[in-house]
Amino acid sequence: MSDDQIRFDDGAAYERMMGVWSRLAGEVFLDWLAPPPGQRWIDVGCGNGAFTELLAQRCDPAAIVGVDPSEGQLAFARARHAGIARFEQGDAMALPRADDSFDAAVMALVIFFVPEPAKGVAEMKRVVRPGGMISAYAWDVLEPGGFPMSAMQEELRDMGFTPMLPPRPEVSRIDALHALWDDAGLTDVATREIIVARTFDDFEDYWASVQIALGMRDGTSAMDADVRMRLKDGLRARLPSDAEGHVSFTSRANAVVGRVPG
Repeated sequence: MSDDQIRFDDGAAYERMMGVWSRLAGEVFLDWLAPPPGQRWIDVGCGNGAFTELLAQRCDPAAIVGVDPSEGQLAFARARHAGIARFEQGDAMALPRADDSFDAAVMALVIFFVPEPAKGVAEMKRVVRPGGMISAYAWDVLEPGGFPMSAMQEELRDMGFTPMLPPRPEVSRIDALHALWDDAGLTDVATREIIVARTFDDFEDYWASVQIALGMRDGTSAMDADVRMRLKDGLRARLPSDAEGHVSFTSRANAVVGRVPG
Protein backbone atom coordinates (compact mmCIF):
# COMPACT_ATOMS: atom_id res chain seq x y z
CA MET A 1 0.00 0.00 0.00
CA SER A 2 1.35 3.42 -0.87
CA ASP A 3 1.63 6.17 1.72
CA ASP A 4 -1.12 8.21 0.07
CA GLN A 5 -3.37 10.65 1.85
CA ILE A 6 -6.57 9.61 3.62
CA ARG A 7 -9.45 11.62 2.11
CA PHE A 8 -12.65 12.69 3.85
CA ASP A 9 -14.77 14.24 1.11
CA ASP A 10 -18.08 12.37 1.33
CA GLY A 11 -20.07 13.43 4.40
CA ALA A 12 -22.71 10.72 4.04
CA ALA A 13 -20.14 7.92 3.71
CA TYR A 14 -18.17 9.26 6.66
CA GLU A 15 -21.36 9.31 8.71
CA ARG A 16 -21.91 5.59 8.18
CA MET A 17 -18.29 4.68 8.83
CA MET A 18 -17.33 7.03 11.69
CA GLY A 19 -20.19 9.38 12.59
CA VAL A 20 -21.83 6.82 14.88
CA TRP A 21 -18.55 6.12 16.64
CA SER A 22 -17.90 9.85 16.97
CA ARG A 23 -21.20 10.44 18.73
CA LEU A 24 -20.76 7.44 21.04
CA ALA A 25 -17.39 8.77 22.22
CA GLY A 26 -18.64 12.37 22.12
CA GLU A 27 -21.46 11.63 24.57
CA VAL A 28 -18.99 10.33 27.17
CA PHE A 29 -16.59 13.22 26.40
CA LEU A 30 -19.26 15.88 27.00
CA ASP A 31 -20.40 14.17 30.19
CA TRP A 32 -16.81 14.46 31.38
CA LEU A 33 -16.38 18.10 30.34
CA ALA A 34 -19.78 19.14 31.79
CA PRO A 35 -19.58 22.58 30.09
CA PRO A 36 -21.92 25.35 31.26
CA PRO A 37 -24.71 26.54 28.94
CA GLY A 38 -24.48 29.73 26.89
CA GLN A 39 -20.93 29.19 25.62
CA ARG A 40 -19.58 30.27 22.22
CA TRP A 41 -17.93 27.18 20.67
CA ILE A 42 -15.60 26.52 17.77
CA ASP A 43 -15.54 22.92 16.51
CA VAL A 44 -12.19 22.57 14.74
CA GLY A 45 -12.15 19.89 12.04
CA CYS A 46 -15.92 19.54 12.36
CA GLY A 47 -16.16 17.20 9.34
CA ASN A 48 -19.75 16.32 8.56
CA GLY A 49 -21.03 17.89 11.78
CA ALA A 50 -21.57 14.74 13.86
CA PHE A 51 -19.97 16.19 17.00
CA THR A 52 -21.30 19.68 16.24
CA GLU A 53 -24.78 18.20 16.42
CA LEU A 54 -24.02 16.83 19.89
CA LEU A 55 -22.85 20.25 21.04
CA ALA A 56 -26.09 21.83 19.83
CA GLN A 57 -28.25 19.13 21.45
CA ARG A 58 -26.40 18.74 24.74
CA CYS A 59 -24.75 22.04 25.67
CA ASP A 60 -27.29 24.83 25.03
CA PRO A 61 -24.59 26.93 23.30
CA ALA A 62 -24.89 30.62 22.46
CA ALA A 63 -23.13 29.97 19.14
CA ILE A 64 -21.19 27.26 17.31
CA VAL A 65 -18.79 27.70 14.41
CA GLY A 66 -17.60 24.54 12.67
CA VAL A 67 -14.38 24.75 10.63
CA ASP A 68 -13.14 22.09 8.21
CA PRO A 69 -11.01 22.00 5.02
CA SER A 70 -13.41 19.71 3.09
CA GLU A 71 -16.26 21.46 1.31
CA GLY A 72 -17.93 18.08 0.75
CA GLN A 73 -18.03 17.43 4.48
CA LEU A 74 -19.22 20.98 5.18
CA ALA A 75 -22.06 20.64 2.68
CA PHE A 76 -23.29 17.57 4.58
CA ALA A 77 -22.92 19.42 7.90
CA ARG A 78 -24.92 22.41 6.68
CA ALA A 79 -27.69 20.13 5.42
CA ARG A 80 -28.02 18.38 8.78
CA HIS A 81 -28.02 21.57 10.88
CA ALA A 82 -30.94 23.95 10.58
CA GLY A 83 -30.22 25.66 13.89
CA ILE A 84 -27.50 27.59 15.64
CA ALA A 85 -24.37 26.10 14.04
CA ARG A 86 -22.51 27.87 11.23
CA PHE A 87 -19.84 26.24 9.07
CA GLU A 88 -16.75 27.69 7.40
CA GLN A 89 -13.99 26.23 5.27
CA GLY A 90 -10.65 26.69 6.99
CA ASP A 91 -7.36 25.30 8.27
CA ALA A 92 -6.90 24.10 11.87
CA MET A 93 -3.48 25.80 11.88
CA ALA A 94 -4.87 29.16 10.72
CA LEU A 95 -8.39 29.50 12.08
CA PRO A 96 -10.50 32.14 10.31
CA ARG A 97 -11.47 34.01 13.48
CA ALA A 98 -10.10 36.83 15.63
CA ASP A 99 -8.41 36.45 19.01
CA ASP A 100 -10.64 35.75 22.02
CA SER A 101 -13.72 35.05 19.85
CA PHE A 102 -14.93 31.95 21.71
CA ASP A 103 -15.46 30.49 25.17
CA ALA A 104 -14.51 26.96 24.16
CA ALA A 105 -12.66 25.16 21.36
CA VAL A 106 -12.74 21.45 20.62
CA MET A 107 -11.14 18.96 18.22
CA ALA A 108 -13.18 15.76 17.98
CA LEU A 109 -11.14 12.92 16.38
CA VAL A 110 -8.99 15.49 14.55
CA ILE A 111 -5.72 16.26 16.36
CA PHE A 112 -3.80 13.42 14.64
CA PHE A 113 -4.80 14.76 11.20
CA VAL A 114 -3.30 18.22 11.87
CA PRO A 115 0.16 18.32 10.21
CA GLU A 116 1.59 20.33 13.11
CA PRO A 117 -0.55 19.53 16.17
CA ALA A 118 1.15 22.13 18.35
CA LYS A 119 0.11 24.85 15.87
CA GLY A 120 -3.45 23.56 16.00
CA VAL A 121 -3.51 23.78 19.80
CA ALA A 122 -1.93 27.25 19.67
CA GLU A 123 -4.64 28.40 17.25
CA MET A 124 -7.40 27.12 19.53
CA LYS A 125 -5.76 28.95 22.41
CA ARG A 126 -5.55 32.14 20.33
CA VAL A 127 -9.26 32.24 19.43
CA VAL A 128 -10.50 31.35 22.95
CA ARG A 129 -10.80 33.99 25.65
CA PRO A 130 -8.74 33.87 28.87
CA GLY A 131 -10.30 31.31 31.19
CA GLY A 132 -11.92 29.48 28.28
CA MET A 133 -11.73 25.74 27.66
CA ILE A 134 -9.61 23.86 25.08
CA SER A 135 -10.39 20.17 24.62
CA ALA A 136 -9.98 17.22 22.28
CA TYR A 137 -10.43 13.49 21.99
CA ALA A 138 -8.75 11.08 19.58
CA TRP A 139 -8.80 7.36 18.90
CA ASP A 140 -5.86 5.58 20.52
CA VAL A 141 -4.74 4.48 17.06
CA LEU A 142 -1.35 2.97 17.93
CA GLU A 143 -2.67 0.59 20.58
CA PRO A 144 -4.63 -2.66 20.04
CA GLY A 145 -8.37 -2.05 20.07
CA GLY A 146 -7.97 1.71 20.14
CA PHE A 147 -9.40 2.45 16.69
CA PRO A 148 -12.77 1.34 15.30
CA MET A 149 -10.98 -0.01 12.22
CA SER A 150 -8.31 -1.86 14.23
CA ALA A 151 -9.44 -5.29 13.03
CA MET A 152 -9.19 -4.14 9.42
CA GLN A 153 -5.71 -2.72 10.03
CA GLU A 154 -4.52 -5.95 11.69
CA GLU A 155 -5.86 -8.05 8.84
CA LEU A 156 -4.28 -5.77 6.22
CA ARG A 157 -0.97 -6.00 8.05
CA ASP A 158 -1.14 -9.80 8.04
CA MET A 159 -1.82 -9.63 4.29
CA GLY A 160 1.33 -7.56 3.72
CA PHE A 161 -0.23 -4.11 3.52
CA THR A 162 0.84 -1.09 5.55
CA PRO A 163 -1.89 -0.08 8.05
CA MET A 164 -3.94 3.01 7.27
CA LEU A 165 -2.96 5.67 9.83
CA PRO A 166 -3.44 9.43 10.17
CA PRO A 167 -0.41 11.66 9.51
CA ARG A 168 0.44 12.18 13.22
CA PRO A 169 -0.72 9.03 15.04
CA GLU A 170 1.72 9.48 17.92
CA VAL A 171 -0.26 12.43 19.32
CA SER A 172 -3.20 10.13 20.05
CA ARG A 173 -1.42 8.67 23.07
CA ILE A 174 -2.74 10.03 26.34
CA ASP A 175 0.66 11.22 27.57
CA ALA A 176 1.31 12.96 24.25
CA LEU A 177 -1.99 14.82 24.47
CA HIS A 178 -1.19 15.92 28.02
CA ALA A 179 2.23 17.13 26.88
CA LEU A 180 0.75 19.09 23.95
CA TRP A 181 -1.63 20.92 26.27
CA ASP A 182 1.13 21.56 28.84
CA ASP A 183 3.53 22.83 26.18
CA ALA A 184 0.85 25.22 24.88
CA GLY A 185 0.79 26.89 28.29
CA LEU A 186 -2.71 25.74 29.17
CA THR A 187 -3.68 25.29 32.81
CA ASP A 188 -5.71 22.72 34.77
CA VAL A 189 -4.83 20.05 32.18
CA ALA A 190 -6.62 16.73 32.65
CA THR A 191 -6.91 13.53 30.59
CA ARG A 192 -9.05 10.38 30.55
CA GLU A 193 -9.77 7.27 28.50
CA ILE A 194 -13.11 6.79 26.77
CA ILE A 195 -14.22 3.24 25.92
CA VAL A 196 -17.32 2.79 23.76
CA ALA A 197 -19.06 -0.20 22.18
CA ARG A 198 -20.91 -0.43 18.87
CA THR A 199 -23.12 -3.23 17.56
CA PHE A 200 -23.62 -3.81 13.84
CA ASP A 201 -26.76 -5.53 12.57
CA ASP A 202 -24.65 -8.29 11.02
CA PHE A 203 -21.27 -8.81 9.40
CA GLU A 204 -22.42 -7.28 6.10
CA ASP A 205 -23.38 -4.09 7.95
CA TYR A 206 -19.88 -3.95 9.44
CA TRP A 207 -18.28 -4.82 6.08
CA ALA A 208 -20.02 -1.83 4.46
CA SER A 209 -18.19 0.51 6.85
CA VAL A 210 -14.88 -1.24 6.06
CA GLN A 211 -15.39 -0.74 2.33
CA ILE A 212 -15.99 2.97 2.92
CA ALA A 213 -12.67 3.13 4.80
CA LEU A 214 -10.87 1.30 2.00
CA GLY A 215 -12.25 3.79 -0.53
CA MET A 216 -10.74 6.73 1.35
CA ARG A 217 -7.20 5.88 0.26
CA ASP A 218 -5.89 5.22 -3.24
CA GLY A 219 -3.78 2.28 -2.11
CA THR A 220 -6.83 0.32 -0.97
CA SER A 221 -9.62 1.74 -3.13
CA ALA A 222 -8.05 -0.04 -6.14
CA MET A 223 -7.79 -3.39 -4.30
CA ASP A 224 -8.85 -6.18 -6.66
CA ALA A 225 -11.83 -8.45 -5.96
CA ASP A 226 -9.80 -11.50 -4.87
CA VAL A 227 -7.75 -9.52 -2.35
CA ARG A 228 -10.88 -7.80 -1.07
CA MET A 229 -12.53 -11.19 -0.54
CA ARG A 230 -9.50 -12.44 1.39
CA LEU A 231 -9.76 -9.38 3.61
CA LYS A 232 -13.47 -9.95 4.12
CA ASP A 233 -13.00 -13.61 5.05
CA GLY A 234 -10.20 -12.73 7.48
CA LEU A 235 -12.32 -10.08 9.17
CA ARG A 236 -15.26 -12.45 9.45
CA ALA A 237 -12.99 -14.85 11.36
CA ARG A 238 -11.66 -12.05 13.61
CA LEU A 239 -15.12 -10.70 14.48
CA PRO A 240 -17.53 -13.57 15.01
CA SER A 241 -21.21 -12.72 15.30
CA ASP A 242 -23.51 -13.59 18.20
CA ALA A 243 -26.53 -15.89 18.09
CA GLU A 244 -28.62 -13.15 16.45
CA GLY A 245 -25.92 -12.37 13.88
CA HIS A 246 -24.83 -9.10 15.48
CA VAL A 247 -21.18 -8.02 15.40
CA SER A 248 -20.07 -6.04 18.46
CA PHE A 249 -16.75 -4.67 19.68
CA THR A 250 -15.27 -1.76 21.63
CA SER A 251 -12.92 1.07 20.72
CA ARG A 252 -10.95 3.44 22.91
CA ALA A 253 -10.27 7.17 22.69
CA ASN A 254 -8.07 9.45 24.75
CA ALA A 255 -9.37 12.85 25.86
CA VAL A 256 -7.72 16.03 27.14
CA VAL A 257 -8.92 19.38 28.45
CA GLY A 258 -7.25 22.56 29.70
CA ARG A 259 -7.87 26.26 30.26
CA VAL A 260 -6.46 29.39 28.64
CA PRO A 261 -4.58 31.25 31.38
CA GLY A 262 -6.65 34.14 32.70
